[in-house]
Amino acid sequence: MEEPKGTESVMTLEQGRRLTLTGVERVDSFSENAISLTVAGKRVQIAGTGLKILSFSQGNGNFAASGQVTSVRFGAAFRLFR
Repeated sequence: MEEPKGTESVMTLEQGRRLTLTGVERVDSFSENAISLTVAGKRVQIAGTGLKILSFSQGNGNFAASGQVTSVRFGAAFRLFR
């Protein structure tokens, strides 16, 4: 099944401390240790310590956070950063 156009998302993680993500539909929950987002109808979970949301624009889907990112989970796929 092909994804509809316009649902692409790009994630950038700079030195494990600054994360940017495009295509974010909403912020579902957040704390110092976890941020849960919806991207293209799927959940993205960010885990770490000292996490802070720097910016989020629901209009264009741009999201930025800082803190020590230890993992990012996209639906069933799991990626670990150390």
